[in-house]
Amino acid sequence: MNTVNRELSWLSFNERVLQEAMDPNVPLIERIRFLGIYSNNMDEFYRVRVAYVRRKMLLGKVKIKGFKGSAEDLYKAIRKEVIKQQGIFEKTYAEILELLRSERIHVVNEAEFSPEDQDYLKDMFNRNVRHEVFPILIDSKRPFPTLRDDAIYLAVSLTDQQDKKRFALIQLPFKQPRFFRLDKEDHSLVILLDDLIRLNLSSIFSVFEPKIINAYTFKFTRDAELDIDDDLSVNFMQKIKKSVQLRKVGDPLRLVYDSTMPKDLLKIVTHALGMSSGLNTIPGGRYHNFKDFMSFPFGDRKDLQYVPQPPNFHPLLKDQKRLLPAIERKDILLHFPYQRFEHIVDILREAALDPKVRAIRINIYRLAKNSNVVNALISAAYNGKEVTVVLELQARFDEENNLHWADLLKESGVRVILGVPHLKVHSKLMQIERMDKGKEKLYTYVGTGNFNENTSRIYSDLAILTCHPQISAEVKKVFKLFEHNLDRPMFRHLLVSPFNNRRKILAHIDAEIKHVKKGKKGLIRIKINNLTDQQLIQKLYAASAAGVKVEMIIRGICCLIPRKKGLSDNIEVISIVDRYLEHARFLVFHNDGDPVHLITSADFMERNMDSRIEVGMVVNDTDIKEELDRIFDYQWKGSLKARTISGDLKNTFKRRDLPHFHAQYELYQHYHAQQSLKEPKESESI
Repeated sequence: MNTVNRELSWLSFNERVLQEAMDPNVPLIERIRFLGIYSNNMDEFYRVRVAYVRRKMLLGKVKIKGFKGSAEDLYKAIRKEVIKQQGIFEKTYAEILELLRSERIHVVNEAEFSPEDQDYLKDMFNRNVRHEVFPILIDSKRPFPTLRDDAIYLAVSLTDQQDKKRFALIQLPFKQPRFFRLDKEDHSLVILLDDLIRLNLSSIFSVFEPKIINAYTFKFTRDAELDIDDDLSVNFMQKIKKSVQLRKVGDPLRLVYDSTMPKDLLKIVTHALGMSSGLNTIPGGRYHNFKDFMSFPFGDRKDLQYVPQPPNFHPLLKDQKRLLPAIERKDILLHFPYQRFEHIVDILREAALDPKVRAIRINIYRLAKNSNVVNALISAAYNGKEVTVVLELQARFDEENNLHWADLLKESGVRVILGVPHLKVHSKLMQIERMDKGKEKLYTYVGTGNFNENTSRIYSDLAILTCHPQISAEVKKVFKLFEHNLDRPMFRHLLVSPFNNRRKILAHIDAEIKHVKKGKKGLIRIKINNLTDQQLIQKLYAASAAGVKVEMIIRGICCLIPRKKGLSDNIEVISIVDRYLEHARFLVFHNDGDPVHLITSADFMERNMDSRIEVGMVVNDTDIKEELDRIFDYQWKGSLKARTISGDLKNTFKRRDLPHFHAQYELYQHYHAQQSLKEPKESESI
């Protein structure tokens, strides 16, 4: 085998997230948030990838890429690794609780409060929470309720005065915060909602006059894959709505439960969920759904969080009365979150008011819940602009949100195109069409991340703003493709999946191989999120064998095995997990001393190459090429947060004996200094 299994590689990535929670150099509250990120990632992993493995199991003996055994063997290997990481997680959480205590923050359970505080909490519960708690009795005679896999449950065991035993379920109320904070004179107490309910169990079940009563937390995960039928009489929006509803009753995949739960109660829960095999049950600690820990309630303790790094102004857009002319003068690279995403909203706002702007086109995958991008588009439509939004309804776990935006945009007079049949639209494009002196001018945006102002504060992404005639013309072709699906346009300056992206990337790799065979230098630098595509992996192996040096920064899944003797001697891969989520995607090919730089929305995955609309562009501007080189150089020499990726999935930190260099911090300092630079006099891009 010369590749790593995708699922096991993903678990290795999530272990890197867990390493951040373990790192004593990470601020304490940020360490708690990394536990929340880890937990949220694991939920999504089970809902999607483990669901995939389970479906493979049902098919019997099928070949699993990067794994010697059967699908069931892989399922067992996943469970073994998850249990191992769960132990590290619990140990890390306990350590963080002790450190919080030294900072006068005490996370305590219901039994650790003074009688006075217990009375206060009981009163607060009765006033604010009790009306949202609805227990359900469970036994063999009653139908088990349909449970939500995004909820937390308490399984309750109670014994009354006559020693009769009963079981019940309580769903933690969604509208309530997970944490309740009590500030004392010299310290703060924190109780979880789970324990607040435990404190009031006797009151909740007072009708039974319980003598003994206890509650045990559990959560479970369902198969989240959408099954979209082929009923031609139903429109696409209706199909998505139907599939999202069916997801809520998908097959259970994983049960995580308090390991102290009594066996008779656990048996009732597992049997009712159809999860009694043991393969899909994970014993854990007292609390679950740690994703809520991403919102741990101590925003006022700045000393326990990252030092604030407000996004910087781009020097070419700062203090400009009008932004569109700045794009005409010179191509602009924006690097979020180091620089302001608000520049994009300001550009849309300007376009909405500019009487010479005729049309705005944009394709959207994910949006913020309160989206200023949408507000600007609606404003443009009200101002008489022709606004077209290509909205992808199949953005996983954002389907309902995007259905909402589709309805709102349509009601506001925006033309909404719901993706492309049989292809997800994952590209990140925007174009503003403006008439000036009878001539059409196109202002074009090609990016690597979503038009989402919330995630732009934590996701590292790139976007190029340009008026380059050929690039703009080809992006306009892509938008025409969205409108007329049967068109098969030709692209020279863009890399567009599924049309020419794979072919062009393979051609660039082949060119590096040819240069090396002629005795010249061969170098490929790749920064992406995931690498699973078998054809691209084999081509990179071939490049390595020919003597091409390959340097890759891959945040998540890497199925390629680096530094394997005789296979990938010249390939080195690192992964960076840090304060910001590394999400930018770009490629650099040495090209015999005339480097080709590309930015793209596509990862090196089969789906991104063959089953999605993805768009990348050739970078023309010299300054932007230098900036991309700088980004890669900074991250390649980073000595604090980079892990070396290897076939054994050990996540060894890249040599920390190297000079201290914190890549994300140094990049921020670079952009902070750059925002005071003056605008260049002449364009180098058009």
